Amino acid sequence: MRTVRVLGMCLVGTEAELVTVEARFEARERTRLEVSISGLPDAVIRESKGRLLAALEENRLHIPQGRLFVNLFPAGMRKAGEALDLPLALSAAAAAGHLTPAALARTLFLGELGIDGRLHPVPGGLAAARSAQRSGVTRVVAAEATAREAAFWPGVTALAARDLSEVVGWAATGEGLGAVEAHDPGASADDGRAARELDAIRGQGAAKRALCVAAAGAHGLLFVGPPGTGKSLLARALHGLLPPPELEERLEITRVLSAVGRWPGELARERPFRAPHHTASHAGLVGGGSPPVAGEITLAHAGLLFLDELPEFRRETLEALRQPLESGRIVISRAGRRLELPAAFQLVCAMNPCPCGYRGHGLIPCRCPPGEVFRYRRRISGPLLDRVDLRLELPAPPVQELARAVAGGERGVELLARVQRARGRARARQGELVNARLDATELDQHAPLAARALSVLERAAAARGLSARAVQSLRRVARTLADLEDAPRVEVPHLLEALALRAEPG
Repeated sequence: MRTVRVLGMCLVGTEAELVTVEARFEARERTRLEVSISGLPDAVIRESKGRLLAALEENRLHIPQGRLFVNLFPAGMRKAGEALDLPLALSAAAAAGHLTPAALARTLFLGELGIDGRLHPVPGGLAAARSAQRSGVTRVVAAEATAREAAFWPGVTALAARDLSEVVGWAATGEGLGAVEAHDPGASADDGRAARELDAIRGQGAAKRALCVAAAGAHGLLFVGPPGTGKSLLARALHGLLPPPELEERLEITRVLSAVGRWPGELARERPFRAPHHTASHAGLVGGGSPPVAGEITLAHAGLLFLDELPEFRRETLEALRQPLESGRIVISRAGRRLELPAAFQLVCAMNPCPCGYRGHGLIPCRCPPGEVFRYRRRISGPLLDRVDLRLELPAPPVQELARAVAGGERGVELLARVQRARGRARARQGELVNARLDATELDQHAPLAARALSVLERAAAARGLSARAVQSLRRVARTLADLEDAPRVEVPHLLEALALRAEPG
């Protein structure tokens, strides 16, 4: 008897956990073949025995009478999914003497097997390549689609196979499988869409200014206004103003999408935009369930999360956003399991001023009692609201602005250029760290306040009762406003405009 070890993986959230498949075969005459799998396998793995034995027989890899014992290491981690099919079949074949164990070493095998031995792709190729490379394994064998995905991770060689026989032939001779080349067309370049979307929004000059600030500094944004004021259009226009993702961000975005079965076929070319409905469940928005899975905030990682009709979301679901807004990650704890998922998203929200939507409209009267308006606003807690840097009340635009072409103010292409210059100034000053993520020490370094500006901030904090978080938020927004004006220092006008862009709801 000998023990054979083959490397596979299981997806846990958006991460790939490496799993070692250990197999040992003991021949016994006058007895049926007995297969035992230990190591906390799920139902998919347990019921794969018949399918994998059929695939082995189809490819003339007969397992004789006896006992085949398979262990999935580490034994204490729950194993789930079909990605372990290929390493399970290879370990069984090697334990029965059909393959040399050394030929399977230092290689990660991924794939679902059909009963005829055909190899099917599985999600998580990029996450698997990342985990393998960090563990010193630089070769991945998988179905073509999974191999094409794994090939994008730097330092990993991905080999594509069509079926089990090709993998067995490669293991026996070292030939027969071709390395997959990763072709990356690059991040999507701006095609003028963002400028056209901004020009399509008539009026709302203050709101467009807030969009520029949000895009230049990655600040959270809340629009409050009656129906039909363009809140949703403005939120979608913000997505076009965001800079294209860098290579590291594209790898992260693609890894997340692949792990949840939504691989785009190449490296992601733009930032995600997620707009879940307000009826989304708690697990659907922030992640969870059993087994725990990624939610919308993880799918929006490195991109934009738009929550329309904000007060209609369940309060406990909104409160769960507080921790990831600070840390950029969400921690999901269940009995015996702790899962940490990426969630560095930019939040943009929209809401009506009252349940009927017409409070402060000017032409359409509001019929909501004061107590009902108060309860409606109280659905959004102060701590959550305190984490949103920009809050703007939108008036209903007059008909004259809606009926005429864009006139006055800056056009969309000019606003886009201004945002790009501001981003460039911030990058030259502080690297890839966006203004919205500056802490107190970094603000002292990159956004120091002169005596007069400090005096203005002190008076505003006392008058509004601002928290320490709100004071630092004002400084971050003022730094972004200075970048938009190509100003090297934060001056009093920047601080005053930051105050104007942080309207207190009421």
